[in-house]
Amino acid sequence: MSDLRETAMSSKAWPFEEARRVLKRYSKQPPEKGYVLFQTGYGPSGLPHIGTFGEVARTTMVRRAFEQISDIPTKLLCFSDDMDGFRKVPTNVPMQEELKQDLNLPLTKVRDPFGTHAGFAQHNNARLCDFLDSFGFEYEFASSTEYYTSGRFDEALLQACRVYDKIMAIMLPTLGADRQATYSPFLPISPLTGHVLQVPMVEVNAEKGTVTYDEPTGERIELAVTGGNVKMQWKPDWAMRWAALGVDYEMSGKDLIDSVTQATKICRALGAQPPECLTYELFNDELGQKISKSKGNGLSMEEWLKYAAPESLQYFMYLKPKSAKRLHFDVIPKAVDEYHQQLRAYGDQDEKARLSNPVYHMHGHNVPASDMLVPFAMLLNLASVSAAEDKAQMWGFIQRYAPDATPENNPAMDAAAGFAVRYYNDFVKPAKTYRLAEGTEIAAFADLAARLKTWEGGADADALQTLVFSVGKEHGFEQLRDWFKALYEVLLGASQGPRFGGFIALFGLDESITLIEDGLAGKLAT
Repeated sequence: MSDLRETAMSSKAWPFEEARRVLKRYSKQPPEKGYVLFQTGYGPSGLPHIGTFGEVARTTMVRRAFEQISDIPTKLLCFSDDMDGFRKVPTNVPMQEELKQDLNLPLTKVRDPFGTHAGFAQHNNARLCDFLDSFGFEYEFASSTEYYTSGRFDEALLQACRVYDKIMAIMLPTLGADRQATYSPFLPISPLTGHVLQVPMVEVNAEKGTVTYDEPTGERIELAVTGGNVKMQWKPDWAMRWAALGVDYEMSGKDLIDSVTQATKICRALGAQPPECLTYELFNDELGQKISKSKGNGLSMEEWLKYAAPESLQYFMYLKPKSAKRLHFDVIPKAVDEYHQQLRAYGDQDEKARLSNPVYHMHGHNVPASDMLVPFAMLLNLASVSAAEDKAQMWGFIQRYAPDATPENNPAMDAAAGFAVRYYNDFVKPAKTYRLAEGTEIAAFADLAARLKTWEGGADADALQTLVFSVGKEHGFEQLRDWFKALYEVLLGASQGPRFGGFIALFGLDESITLIEDGLAGKLAT
């Protein structure tokens, strides 16, 4: 075993902990199928949201960790449950009334309200794949409709017929009395209406591989379970997929704990070993409510990328998957700056620390260097006080602070400058509230402006920070955070902000003096 592999085998980073659970499945012999299968699931009943991306990103991290500790080949299958019935019209898509006419059809048979694909599911699948491709994920896309209709699931469906009673014995105790009376793990696709029907079975014939049911019109119909004539209910379908494909690893949200429990039992009833599963906490919106495809609340993938580079989104997804996190616009600046902090730290870390660094699990051994010379949070404040309309204005300040920096040599910095202007105008500017300096603050502000007028230390951020500290101490601020809070509230219109010495160095001495004098004169508050 190489030194790196040995270190990885003892790493406490969560992707390695998950990877070791998968490896344990094959401690005696490798998989008969020749590879370890990682799977993610997606329900295309609504537009793909950021939680869907997070599942693929996190599973990819576990897959990469597994490849670090094992030579067994791997695959990642992104499975779309696009044969499911269309039960509810999402509120965030056009053609609301027309889509109501397609309720209960398989999602691939529902019209595309955007007019770009053969069906709603095909549109959503394409959006998901385009986004995943833009991140360079290595995966195979799988369509439930294609797998059912092509016969890929036929043998597993026939096996479900054989163990039908066992599946019912697992599911019925989890259902209410009314649901028990109508429940079946098989959902016939009506040859009369094309609807995915939720009806009880009159007969399940394991020998013939058929199910018999009554249509809503009363007509009795017998269908083969193979060839796409039926699909399975959600929990049995998940279990059947695990068994048919030999899935080794899949993660899912906290809201699916019960589904995992039942699917695990059904998978065993089908005669297969269930996968290793990770339950992650859910993402919440700014109100603390679970994000939902149908509601369209929370952040979309496109919205995040409007304000920050894709790496910041991957970084956010790495962090503590078992802890609940708010997923709203205000988490973006912190994710950007923390990502670049980790990039800068990586170069000086030993092997053990590197394997615990989020950027390793994002980039593998090809971790890039950070060219962010100014934190994103600082850029936001710069955009605020300079009233910057575009990143070209921002570069005028950046190059004063770092003369050798250019948009060409610092592409991440260049992109961040543009993101900062956009983010500031959309989110920060509307929420800004300036106040007047009061009490001892007035003399302290005047003193700081006076000292900056005679400052001869250039754009030395640390020296300027020391100067700001000294002014606060000399004017009797027992808690220096109160002094900095006053600076932020009076000069920046916010209760928190950047290292003020670094901000002065970036914004410029003359500009900072003018800002302080405007704050004292009440020009900012009005």
